Amino acid sequence: MTKLKQYLLGSAVFYSVLSFAQGTSFASSSVTYSSHNNEFVGRAKADVEEKTGLSAKEKLAFGIASMQTDPVLKNARWGLVIFDPKTNEVLTSYNENIPLIPASTTKLLTTETAMAYLGSRFKWITQLEYSGEIDHEGVLNGNLYIVGSGDPSLGSGRAGSTTYRDIITDFIYAIGDANITKIKGDIIVQTAVFKNNKIDLPANIVWLEHNNYFLPIGSTQNIDPKNEKLIVKKSSPFNNDKKYFYISPYNNKMVYADTFTGSSIGGKIPDAPAYLANSLRASMIKSGIAVEGKVINKSYDPQPEERRKITSYQSPELEELVYFINQTSNNHFAEALLRTTGFYKNGDLSSETGKRTVTQHLSEKSYDFSGLSFADGSGLSRANLVTPISQAKFLSALTKEKHFDEYLKSLPIAGQTGTLKSSFSLSPAYGQIFAKTGTLNKVKTLSGYIKTHAGKLLAFSLLINNYNGSVSQIKRKMESILEPAIDL
Repeated sequence: MTKLKQYLLGSAVFYSVLSFAQGTSFASSSVTYSSHNNEFVGRAKADVEEKTGLSAKEKLAFGIASMQTDPVLKNARWGLVIFDPKTNEVLTSYNENIPLIPASTTKLLTTETAMAYLGSRFKWITQLEYSGEIDHEGVLNGNLYIVGSGDPSLGSGRAGSTTYRDIITDFIYAIGDANITKIKGDIIVQTAVFKNNKIDLPANIVWLEHNNYFLPIGSTQNIDPKNEKLIVKKSSPFNNDKKYFYISPYNNKMVYADTFTGSSIGGKIPDAPAYLANSLRASMIKSGIAVEGKVINKSYDPQPEERRKITSYQSPELEELVYFINQTSNNHFAEALLRTTGFYKNGDLSSETGKRTVTQHLSEKSYDFSGLSFADGSGLSRANLVTPISQAKFLSALTKEKHFDEYLKSLPIAGQTGTLKSSFSLSPAYGQIFAKTGTLNKVKTLSGYIKTHAGKLLAFSLLINNYNGSVSQIKRKMESILEPAIDL
């Protein structure tokens, strides 16, 4: 046996024993290898492992020790946690408590919060209606309405959604089927919450029941509690006799009132689909359907006209949107979903409300907030910070949620799908890792689940900041350190 092999073997056994004696943290460990040829050291390491029959935990310990001396990680801050949800045990860790930039693994929080609050089967509705009457010549003496519900995928053609062109084509056909040849009024766009989308309504806003949806009327600020009537039957709180609905700021329960005495709307509500309305108007005129009025955005309407439904468009289910976001790491959709979730929970479409909604959800789930800085919903901001242990524990806790199967399916699979398709292709971990990737300048992260050969599902977080070298180099090192975990 060469001196180098003897040295590597001695180091591997020593640091394995040291790791079990001192727990799972390697923060203070230090080891050097007297070789100027990294490729040779790598081959020697593989030879040592093969001949000595190291356990999976020992191989992980060896990998951590090796990464501490790797030139690519010389100036890096990084951490790793592998966690067993069944035993609630940390199996392996390094720098588990240091705050690190998570990059796009931030989307794990955004998408899971949406699924928890809205449900995997949630759909957004965009409805076409008209007010007034249609005469015998097909002239509509009234207005055309487009009632939106905050669909973040509307018209994009992504995540299974329909393009604007196809939606407009369907709307024009439906207008023709309604025998409308001319519109004397305007095309009015509004935002609403549809009844078949939600049982509870977003907080902080008073909603007027209208047709098959609820229109925003005003703020619950300064509302008079004397007019409140408690909704007792939680499963079906709405009927045709009730008018104004809101989450009472006094008892935090759904109530209704026959009159509205509160303030006008102070917060922002979802932008109605104005682009769809303008495009529809232009296409109708080209198709020979005259429109005398213009496009008007009427988000506040305390006395809505009576109108009839012409047709509606439904988005894909939320599960499909989450799948698209996590597979492609789409930043625009992630930020839109953050704001939409904030609206459906707390009645406001701002990013700040979206972030508050996520932290509200995390608090309900006893999330470990140590070191957390939640700056956006996509992970683009370098102000985002998270510790590997809190991320791993969060993922571990999700295995007990009813929407976990759909959530797990949304994650890229090693060597097979999404942003992991080109990773682990020649690795023993091929098809065994389900995880969200993250990439910023000098930041590379990977967090999700490992399916072991023994049938266990482990949660893990591997976050690397400020590394040297190329993205491909750091990806190979991340693959190498995680590979032994499939034998845990």
